[in-house]
Amino acid sequence: MAIRVGAVVLRNSEGDVLTVRKQGASLFQLPGGKPEGEESMRETVVREAAEEVGIQLDPAQLEYLGDYTASAANEPGHDVSGAIYTYPSELTQNIAPHSEIRELKWAAPVPNSSGYAPLLATRVFPALERQERLADVNSGIAQ
Repeated sequence: MAIRVGAVVLRNSEGDVLTVRKQGASLFQLPGGKPEGEESMRETVVREAAEEVGIQLDPAQLEYLGDYTASAANEPGHDVSGAIYTYPSELTQNIAPHSEIRELKWAAPVPNSSGYAPLLATRVFPALERQERLADVNSGIAQ
């Protein structure tokens, strides 16, 4: 059985990525979750960011990074199929974690710890690095 989820990459001024550890989950992951009702994945990401870390995102600014599929860590026999978005604006406001969040952590783009969800380490951070390299190349062309 497939579980559909959405997640968003949120950064601070140093470029570190905000990760969360939810109640009962031992690994850090991106803010996000399952759609409710007829929500689009973009709407899910905006709602989950507000609920989990108290940040109101502008849906029009979300940039699609890609899809992923993986085995669900906490639900044997289930797969997670998800969409990841990035948010171009750095977070300058105070972050207020929701009661279901045990801990927040800022992660450098390449985590060197096994304390992060495997999907984050193997899919999200490499994709962010590619995105940054492409942006660097494009900015060099524009000059």
